[in-house]
Amino acid sequence: MTWRVRRFEHGGGGVDMIYMETHCTDPCYNLAFEEYQLTHCTGGDLLILWQNENAVVVGLNQNTAGEINSAYVQEHQIRVVRRMTGGGAVYHDMGNLNYSFITDVGDLGAMSIAHFSERVCRALRYMGVPAEVSGKNDIVVNGKKVSGAAQRLYGKRILHHGCLLFRSDTGRIAAALRPDPFKFSSKSTKSVQSRVGNIADYLPPSLTLEDFWRQFLSLLCEGEVVPRELSRAEHSEIELLAETKYRTWEWNYGHSPACSIRKERRVEGCGKLEIHMDVARGGDITALSFYGDYFGNGDGQELAGRLIGVPLEESALRAALEGVDIGHYFNAMDLDTFLSILLQ
Repeated sequence: MTWRVRRFEHGGGGVDMIYMETHCTDPCYNLAFEEYQLTHCTGGDLLILWQNENAVVVGLNQNTAGEINSAYVQEHQIRVVRRMTGGGAVYHDMGNLNYSFITDVGDLGAMSIAHFSERVCRALRYMGVPAEVSGKNDIVVNGKKVSGAAQRLYGKRILHHGCLLFRSDTGRIAAALRPDPFKFSSKSTKSVQSRVGNIADYLPPSLTLEDFWRQFLSLLCEGEVVPRELSRAEHSEIELLAETKYRTWEWNYGHSPACSIRKERRVEGCGKLEIHMDVARGGDITALSFYGDYFGNGDGQELAGRLIGVPLEESALRAALEGVDIGHYFNAMDLDTFLSILLQ
């Protein structure tokens, strides 16, 4: 199913903009919503405002395992989802407001990230927030990053989206996106850690995110806003896309570029275990070795051989190790502990 928006001049010279909300905080559904609109809305200007529950959203070309603090993410039940645009990993929570522009490409040179980001900055400055574009894809306020953006071409259409930190939990941002630097050496670009700030710090304390949402919407739209809701059929198609793509391990983890990973932990009664492994694009383990001052009776390479070609994913690892006595190879260690080291 496709739909077309009639593009026409507004009386004041602006262009009417179609406006949509996802009415959902599931990051998998929301990213599917974006992709669906990009590939099915064949003309006109579209703005989407939306929020995600706690999630790490990684860039299209990133190694997911290298961008997240896996132990923290699992402990705090933070979703991990890959988006369809490049750039670095970002943390989303209900203190953020996300925006998406979808429009015709037109003059590609005029469709830079800075072009869209400056439009966002103008809206923020009108509200009294001294925002400015910084670098290739950031918006900063007094040197602190409050937004990052990315975009994607699809035929003659372009998607530009960003995440505004309104009143986000900056402590969680640092914790969720802070991998141990010694343990990961990757063939793809790692995210650059930035000092971050919240837009709410520069606005009246009484201003809620809902108030900010309404003001931001009115300032972004230079012409009349034309609200649009999904049909039942469109919602079903988006839900199917979320289920078959954005909720899958293959997309969120297996899509990662090839990488080399090092993990280590000291286990009482066993000693220090270092795990060195190579993981292919697609997520399969291609090489695995064990080092350290640990004690064990079995040959670690025998155990490693069981895991070559197995996806670095818990259910697949458990299946490959069914019936194996991990304590034979690593004294005083059980399967759950071993898997927690592999996946930390």
